[in-house]
Amino acid sequence: MKVVIVGGVAGGATAAARIRRLDEHAEVIVFERSGFISYANCGLPYYIGDVITDPEDLTLQTPQSFYSRFGIKMKVRHEVCAIHPERKSVSVKNLETGEEFEENYDKLILSPGAKPTQPPVPGTESEKLFTLRTVEDTFRIKEYIKKNYPQSVVLAGGGFISLELAENLRDLGMDVTIVQRPRQLMNPFDADMASFIHSEMRRHGVKLALGHTVEGFEEREGGITVLLKEEQPIHADMAVLAIGVTPDTHLAEEAGLKLGIKGSIVVNDRMETSIPDIYAVGDAVQVKHYVTGHDALISLAGPANKQGRIAADNVCGGDSRYTGSQGSSVIKVFDMTAAATGINETNAKKAGLDVDKVILSPMSHAGYYPGGKVMTMKVVFEKETYRLLGAQIVGYEGVDKRIDVLATAIHAGMKAVELKDLDLAYAPPYSSAKDPVNIAGFMIENISKKILNQFYLEDIKDLAGDGNVTLLDVRTEREYGRGHIEGFKNIPVDELRDRMSEIEKGKPVYVICQSGLRSYIATRILAGNGYETYNFAGGFRFYDAVMNDRCLIESATACGMDQQNT
Repeated sequence: MKVVIVGGVAGGATAAARIRRLDEHAEVIVFERSGFISYANCGLPYYIGDVITDPEDLTLQTPQSFYSRFGIKMKVRHEVCAIHPERKSVSVKNLETGEEFEENYDKLILSPGAKPTQPPVPGTESEKLFTLRTVEDTFRIKEYIKKNYPQSVVLAGGGFISLELAENLRDLGMDVTIVQRPRQLMNPFDADMASFIHSEMRRHGVKLALGHTVEGFEEREGGITVLLKEEQPIHADMAVLAIGVTPDTHLAEEAGLKLGIKGSIVVNDRMETSIPDIYAVGDAVQVKHYVTGHDALISLAGPANKQGRIAADNVCGGDSRYTGSQGSSVIKVFDMTAAATGINETNAKKAGLDVDKVILSPMSHAGYYPGGKVMTMKVVFEKETYRLLGAQIVGYEGVDKRIDVLATAIHAGMKAVELKDLDLAYAPPYSSAKDPVNIAGFMIENISKKILNQFYLEDIKDLAGDGNVTLLDVRTEREYGRGHIEGFKNIPVDELRDRMSEIEKGKPVYVICQSGLRSYIATRILAGNGYETYNFAGGFRFYDAVMNDRCLIESATACGMDQQNT
């Protein structure tokens, strides 16, 4: 059996190694257009920022090491120019010599990946404008910084690459501005949770221009000017285009393979394309979202590696299946960690799901053990069925642990109420006896049993002018004095039983505290005395963070850029 693989890196290299482990005698050839067959794509921004200092640390395997271990020919700087399914061959060009030839195959695996999205705007050919996708891109940016000592940069886009670059370039001392058409960074997160990411970026001096559209680039005054729609342009020494990626599938299209979203390759759960003996994996393929079942594009390293393994199994006569992508991800944002899995509330509603959520602010470990830090968790689930749909967490410690537990729970098909039953490891330096994931389950169980009724940030505006309800803040007088929502009366929770006469009977009571715990206790006291009660999801800490962020974005829109660092 002869297998040709187009593209290395995650999916292609994984498939090649797996084939060899399953079939010692298969002939396997990998053609890779770039000069690198297996590299740490996610580590590229950290090399630019000098966190990773040795360029060899980025290359996980070389053609020589791969051949020595697996007996597989890795042909770098070889570009596959065409696929000929009718005669089961590919046309290949050696980019170093110019030689062109055909290579036949019994099985073909496509792993072309994706390319940086290039918007149809003028100026994208500027030598001061960069993209970051490959090792060569990384070296190009690194060399430019070493030679030109740029003091400022504009990053167009607000996803993973942009945020990682922002941190690393800021650590190099550069003035960093992120321009993003949506009014938030990191689309896997809901806007309310993204507000904590925004705050961390501002705290480290990154300027945010959210809600602005890039219309072009112009080289001026020794630098580059980023042109914005209906706004003043932003000038910098360099710019990076990081607005997303597009599946690199022109070969598949020309060969007649069925295509899907954004020109991605349509595959079944065996990673087979519409043409027999041709498989496809990685960022170029359309997958099913594990939670919604809808077609999706999810460009992450984890799914690409799994798909490469599955394609290899099936090439070798097995029957492995890809169950779908869940979108589990984590990112370092300066001192903060932000992570998500499944779908967020926004996308769940777009998918037509009837959803609810809990928002909590637990400590990363036992409160009595020194060094604990608050995290913010949002868990989304389906009403009535209590199917667990997704989660988002931002914090400083223990975020990755909790998101992985929640990702596993979603994959296992657990109900949201069952989170309370998970038996998770506990020691004071690492967790609490009631882990944050358990606490989310307790809250959801209380909702299911009608013990807990919630109201949300989006309800505040309507409640403020409603004379038929009572708005109650049960924090201490000192906390209340430092900031509160207009219209909320202050009665500390520990005084509530003695001051019950101050709360009018017959009116629903909407209660808030700093994090949601004391207000929940207050609702139970009130409910026990005949009141209809609602607890604010997330607490005043959450409300304050989101509203401050919205105000900054609004003021930035008015003046053209977010200049405030909080």
